[in-house]
Amino acid sequence: MSGLHSRPVPLDQAHGLRRLFAHARVRFVPVASNPHVAFGGVMLERLCAALGEHGKHTLVVDAAERSPAYSEMATMELAECIESLSPQVSYLAARGLPIKFVDTHGSTASFLQAASDAAPHADVVLVHAGASDLCRMFARSEARPLLLADDRPASVTHAYAAMKLMTQRAGLIVHDLLLSAAPSSPRAERIAMQIATCADDFLGAVLRDWVLIDPATDASEAPTPALRRWARDALQPGAAEALDHHGARANAPAMN
Repeated sequence: MSGLHSRPVPLDQAHGLRRLFAHARVRFVPVASNPHVAFGGVMLERLCAALGEHGKHTLVVDAAERSPAYSEMATMELAECIESLSPQVSYLAARGLPIKFVDTHGSTASFLQAASDAAPHADVVLVHAGASDLCRMFARSEARPLLLADDRPASVTHAYAAMKLMTQRAGLIVHDLLLSAAPSSPRAERIAMQIATCADDFLGAVLRDWVLIDPATDASEAPTPALRRWARDALQPGAAEALDHHGARANAPAMN
């Protein structure tokens, strides 16, 4: 018990996370899960493919509401629970796991460090989780969450609700959108414009970019130019800080 006060108290609950983002080689990408998206797995595959083109190995931490539950071993030997899916992708079933790392401030940021330590070969940690979990992991950090949606109303409503929660609770105000729809969908661009407008008008948030993903795309196909652009930007250090918030709304709905 005497060791409880042996370390200085952090300045706030995000102090350790800011240090992690400032110094780590690994890039953390929060992806807000959406149970109303029919082809979420395809979207995650496409993200990994785009990052893989840059020679990056991606660890997918799958902690979403409908993802596989974590193994009991994960609380003791996290590295033993990571599966290798390909030379460029590893996978951790993690539903319910982040909350096991919660501290007295309600933050689960230490889970990110644990996941990174368990997969030292990973260049990118893609955290697929519900908005509430992402708030606890990434609050007040440099992260730029990626929203998932398709062209059906329920999924769009859920994506907007996730943006609202992360903006108001965690101070994450800059977001991207990955939209699953056929290239011929008449609603895709309108959905992106709607989310960008609502973010600006009602939340003081920014939809920085959006990318269209065809759910019928074969896993072996090369990423689209828009997805390649997203991956390139996501891997840039300081991308969120350098963003001109005043000009982002106009740029976000450009057709992808």
